[in-house]
Amino acid sequence: MRYVYGLTAALLLGGSAATLATSVGAQTAQNEPGAIQGATPRPGAPMSFADLATRLQPAVVNISTKQSIQVNRNPTLPPGFEEFFRRFGGRTPQGGQGDGDGTTTQRGGSLGSGFIISPDGYVVTNNHVISPARNGATVETITVIMADRKEYEARLIGRDEASDLALLKINATNLPYVRFGDSTRTRVGDWVVAIGNPFGLGGTVTAGIVSALHRSIQGAGAYDRYIQTDASINTGNSGGPMFDINGNVIGINTALISPTGGNVGIGFAIPAEQASPVIDALRRGQRPQRGYIGVSLQPLDEDVASALGIPKDRGELIRGVTPGGAAARAGIQQGDVIVSVGGRAVNPDESLAYIVSRQPIGSRVPIELIRNGRRQTTTVVVAQRPTEEELARLNGIPDEEETQLRDQPTEQQSTGQRSARASLGVTVQTLTPEIARSLRITDTGTRGVVVASVDPSSDAAAKGLQTGDVIISVNQRPTRTPEEAAAAVEAVRREGKSTALLLVRRGNAPPLYLGVGIRRG
Repeated sequence: MRYVYGLTAALLLGGSAATLATSVGAQTAQNEPGAIQGATPRPGAPMSFADLATRLQPAVVNISTKQSIQVNRNPTLPPGFEEFFRRFGGRTPQGGQGDGDGTTTQRGGSLGSGFIISPDGYVVTNNHVISPARNGATVETITVIMADRKEYEARLIGRDEASDLALLKINATNLPYVRFGDSTRTRVGDWVVAIGNPFGLGGTVTAGIVSALHRSIQGAGAYDRYIQTDASINTGNSGGPMFDINGNVIGINTALISPTGGNVGIGFAIPAEQASPVIDALRRGQRPQRGYIGVSLQPLDEDVASALGIPKDRGELIRGVTPGGAAARAGIQQGDVIVSVGGRAVNPDESLAYIVSRQPIGSRVPIELIRNGRRQTTTVVVAQRPTEEELARLNGIPDEEETQLRDQPTEQQSTGQRSARASLGVTVQTLTPEIARSLRITDTGTRGVVVASVDPSSDAAAKGLQTGDVIISVNQRPTRTPEEAAAAVEAVRREGKSTALLLVRRGNAPPLYLGVGIRRG
């Protein structure tokens, strides 16, 4: 289970499984067409799910891990207090038994669900189910427990962090298994059945309907478009299958939203169509392929869209372009708004990252964008998405610590500061090398004005602007001095707009666009 921004997320992504060739004679999938009796409900009325559950449960498994975790051996101190004593010069209290370095090994584990996709023992589950529970932990064994309680030690075939998928293998034959169906035909209102291992209870069947399609949730992957359901999904369901009324796996139960940590009828599953190529690639020993053009994005909320003069939720704003990447080579720039890719409109249901990820590597794709209020089209050659480690190196690691200005504004800059405060509610000063060092900004190419103070009653404060932030541009006009910043804001006022588009950088984090209201009078 993962917790994201206060929302309980029992992320249970699934994978796809094409029919795997085996040497097993006449064995068929548990959800073979026609194998499940009474699968079609009477019009307008639900049926019993008993036959469906009886047929499918043998192919659903429980998954557990045994992990070793290095922890401080001193039981008298809560976690983190050793650093407290060291930082303030105190002597750390001693006690307990353990190694000379003050640590000891504790045992832990994790519980989740999975399902068998071939009679020779390939098992799909979530990556987080079989991953270390926290920093310092090591996964020692993975155990797959069948519906008849028979246990097998599993071998990890492959994992994909971006989709939270993992493929396991157990040494067994003639196993019950299930196939994936066509999730593209799923409709809102269809019956669905979830089978999994909630709270470690063992095989549990729940039923509900498809509540919505193409859902995106905060903290989830950039490429996910979830199936929403009211079928009960709880901690431990991670990795378990979602079946349609005919017994086809149409998704992998993956998340829930809950203020309490338990099911409240809002659960999510990854569609089978998205997981299928990932699992296929892992089984071949390859890295899953996803299209990539080398941009960082942010959605068009109401304020940013107003500043740009375009409708909200129509396209996505480019907040950064990777130097030398596919987008850069195609001429895409920071501040562009991409509205379609290959003729498919970019919107909350079809994000830019999702559409691009589905494009074949090396294909030439037309991209329509808006730049300075004008539409234009360019062609991008789609590249392969780098690994998570490569992306971290390309994008840099954000500086999470808040920074404060230590230099005071000079008299020469005061006029520009007064103008900026009158319009935006902030005072600014030029970013000098000395100030950049004090703010620990390592990118020597950063140019802009530094926020010296923010009026607490201003919209800028409400949007999170704070002392030490660097304003790089206002409405796409560079702001290298307070005078340029004041002139850019005044130009926005003369155009009759009530919102200015600020490109803001905090520390070494990537820049972010903010739509900030302008004061009148």
